[in-house]
Amino acid sequence: MTDLIKIDPFLCGYFSDETIEHGERVGLALLYAAKNLEIKFSRQLLPDTAFSTQYGSSGYAPSEGLWFNDENILKIAEDYPEHKETLNRYIQGINIFRSKSRMLNCETTDALNNSGAEWGGGWGGHSNPDYGRIINHGTDYIREIISANRDKHPDEDWFYRSCSYTLDAIDIFGERYRKTALERAEKCENPDDNAFYLRMAEAFETVPKKPAYDFMSAMCSFMLIFALDGSDSPGRFDQYMYPAYSKTENKEEITDLLDRLWDYFRDHRSWNLCISGSDENWVDESNELTYDILEMVRKKGYNTPNLTCRVHKNTSAKLWNAIADTLAVGTGLPSLYNDDVVCKALEKIGIPPEDSHDYCMNGCNQIDILGKSHMGLEDGEVVFTKCLEFALHNGTDAMTGEKISIETGDPRTFEIYEHFERAFIEQLEFVTYNACSSANRWQHMRGLFQPHPLRSCLIEGCLEKGRDYRNGGPLYNHGQILAEGIADTGDSLYTVKKLVYDEKKYTMAELIEALDEDFVGYEKLHHDFKNCEKFGNDIEEVDNITAMALNRFFTVLKHNNTYRGGIFTGGCSTFNRAANYGKQTAALPNGKRKGEPLLADSIAATPGRDRNGPTAQIKSVLRYNHTDACSGFVFQNKFEKRLFNSEKGKASFIALAKAYFSQGGQQYTVTVVSPEDLLDAKIHPENHKNLIVRVGGYSDYFVNISEELQDNVIERTFADI
Repeated sequence: MTDLIKIDPFLCGYFSDETIEHGERVGLALLYAAKNLEIKFSRQLLPDTAFSTQYGSSGYAPSEGLWFNDENILKIAEDYPEHKETLNRYIQGINIFRSKSRMLNCETTDALNNSGAEWGGGWGGHSNPDYGRIINHGTDYIREIISANRDKHPDEDWFYRSCSYTLDAIDIFGERYRKTALERAEKCENPDDNAFYLRMAEAFETVPKKPAYDFMSAMCSFMLIFALDGSDSPGRFDQYMYPAYSKTENKEEITDLLDRLWDYFRDHRSWNLCISGSDENWVDESNELTYDILEMVRKKGYNTPNLTCRVHKNTSAKLWNAIADTLAVGTGLPSLYNDDVVCKALEKIGIPPEDSHDYCMNGCNQIDILGKSHMGLEDGEVVFTKCLEFALHNGTDAMTGEKISIETGDPRTFEIYEHFERAFIEQLEFVTYNACSSANRWQHMRGLFQPHPLRSCLIEGCLEKGRDYRNGGPLYNHGQILAEGIADTGDSLYTVKKLVYDEKKYTMAELIEALDEDFVGYEKLHHDFKNCEKFGNDIEEVDNITAMALNRFFTVLKHNNTYRGGIFTGGCSTFNRAANYGKQTAALPNGKRKGEPLLADSIAATPGRDRNGPTAQIKSVLRYNHTDACSGFVFQNKFEKRLFNSEKGKASFIALAKAYFSQGGQQYTVTVVSPEDLLDAKIHPENHKNLIVRVGGYSDYFVNISEELQDNVIERTFADI
């Protein structure tokens, strides 16, 4: 009989004791996996813990924690009928547990979600655990934290046992990697690979139980934990890896390890790595590793991981020049974040300077505090254009004809613009409250039923409080709801104000009739509304209306508490969803037709609507209060390659970025590409497989994104300095 524990150790570990707490059973599942999963190395020969079984019947993922797949468990029963009875019993136990979690969470999304107006919760999000806790201190250090705190929380001893099992699992993996590396070295005919395996085996004699002593041992420790956590977001890599880096004299080995690591990042679509920044005294924290990373990004030209570089008032000219040189490669990396604004935004919600200056990004570009927070990442989105659609149709979804939102009055009866604006605000508030409520239901479910002992060991507050990472354990537990279609909404509000109420060129009844007919038969009206002044051109009244809508959104969010124990905050990072939100929205007063995918994909203008140059767009964007955004607040510009081909051009870009940041801008993302390449790539994608562009908060290969997104990118105006 084939031992079931070798086929699915997670399953066997979880059901090894059905009398104990669910969270403790998760820890046991990790321990069984460490003892029985096959040891694997990546193609770069780096530790690559495949944290799922060969059948795909169970595993451990960053966003979900422990997971099971019933269909694949049944495949095991087909191949090993002697285990069928046991596996069926396990599936029954899994489904009983799932039914408990579903009682807390709505099984079907509500009508607002289906309409594309909002979503809240629904996935576990990214995170920034402090890998440096193990790299620079070792698992024994974390055991000391457990020992110092478990007696303070006697009712949570199951939680500490779960975390202890996890630390034991990490050490077991380390020892098994040591032995396997030695075995591979003995069989390896390639002398370079042989030497690499021997160095790795030597490193695992110390790590992860004890602190790393050089860059190789730090890399082994990092890869072990990073792979266990699902290859998510490395965070402030140049900071926690620098102590070991500084002890390493062999610079060739450092370069070789970074080269292998960047190939691993690409193969596993790792997310956000953050470099540079300042401490709470505004001392610059760039180091030699910071520059090595920028050089590696230039060398590789990959679209992943998302590279974020923090800048501030004391950032050196040397780093600015290295940033411009890296952007010139055309990967859209690095994305730039301004400490002077981000730290102030975090401090406004109660995070002290010593921690606000330890922020980094995960996922696309959401903000987190390294090893100290669970900030949602992300908890949901609200689509402003859909809220406007509800205001225009008194709570009815114009795409389906269903009444799904609140009634705010028939706009044809509104005598003044302020009445219409008030209707929009009420719709925005209603949808935002729903997104927060939905997010909290999911948070509650995950806090109770999806514990994450690995991250609980690597995030400050969890072990000290005796509470899981998902259940209020971290020091900071705020949430992040993102705003989409901001500029489209501001443009629409302004055109209604100007053409209906100020100039009285059209009546609201005429406008609504035109919208209902998707402007067919109303060509003159469509021309006037589409060509009215737009956000992004330094027109104060348009910009102020747009900022008003966003400011109200931020205010509503901060009146909502998260289940985890913080408050909701906001930002704007559309990932790849902007085009789809446009397709789910009816005709709008800014001239958008029903189902048209073009929609603002950041805090800037709707693509193609900014016509007065980058300085004008920057002035418009700066009319937002960027210190109210505690998540990614993406501002995108597109520059032609020729600009970055000269020192003068790069210097002009640096001056523009510095000016934007000095006036209160939070984030700046750049695509460097030629318009000819973009147009030709649509016609001949086979000739442009390596063409990379920014998509919302991340970079992707142009030929891999949808046609609607390609058009969105092409429509963005090229900035000319």
